Amino acid sequence: MTDEAMSPLRRRMIEDMTIRKLSPKTQQGYIRTIKNLAAFLGRSPDKASFEDVRGFQLHVAQSGGGTGALNATVAALRFFFRVTLKRSAIIEHTAFIHEPRKLPVVLSPDEMARLLDAAPGLKYKAALSVAYGAGLRATEVISLKVSDIDSKQMIIRVEQGKGGKDRNVMLSPSLLDLLRTWWRAARPRGWLFPGRDPAQPMTTRQLNRACAAAAQMAEINKRVSLHTLRPSFATHLLEQNIDVRVIQVLLGHAKLDTTALYTRVATKTISEVMSPLEHIALKLKEIRPPG
Repeated sequence: MTDEAMSPLRRRMIEDMTIRKLSPKTQQGYIRTIKNLAAFLGRSPDKASFEDVRGFQLHVAQSGGGTGALNATVAALRFFFRVTLKRSAIIEHTAFIHEPRKLPVVLSPDEMARLLDAAPGLKYKAALSVAYGAGLRATEVISLKVSDIDSKQMIIRVEQGKGGKDRNVMLSPSLLDLLRTWWRAARPRGWLFPGRDPAQPMTTRQLNRACAAAAQMAEINKRVSLHTLRPSFATHLLEQNIDVRVIQVLLGHAKLDTTALYTRVATKTISEVMSPLEHIALKLKEIRPPG
């Protein structure tokens, strides 16, 4: 949607997304998809037929797009045709791809301790400790401000997390001590973890690189990324018998099913569950006591 004839349509779509408060990243992705659709068709996409949309989805799939790219395409097409064009009939023939959910990589408490200890510098040790200690996403960590740390109530305020939702998470005493050490060393004023330009926060790329470097230094052989710290946080809480609904709130999950996935990797919890076979064996011993 780059030519002048397309600009009113593009403007209307942007307005529709703004009304629904879609995030800037989502808006950019949707606009990019519709621009690609227009380029594929060689004309304005508002007159596209079902076969045109089907052909475009096939083009995306054949271009090497993975499940994520295909689902992002479907989401953008559905918004464009249902909301902006009011042509819902077309989207009835689009479908999201559902892949089997794989178990997330989870670090053991010992591995987690080694990773944090190997962080490249105080700044990254503090940031990675926040990510693990409060179960925050990368974008939530870098968006923290000094004022978000509430030492009186021992909470961290997470503003505009995924889905544009605010939430509070716990602030442990040891994490507070580490953050105070970081503050005394760097004296950050706005962003808790400023980037190279103090007026801007650290980037997620910087944080991910620090996490990868720490995992390598700690000689952890698992595939570790910053996102690994969230399922590790959730799994370790489950192994401490924290209610899964509490963990759901801490993680900011909209659906309990998402949080419940971590119960499948809580190895300590699994190993402590008594098999029904064990109950039968105990009953057999009662019936036939050893001679």
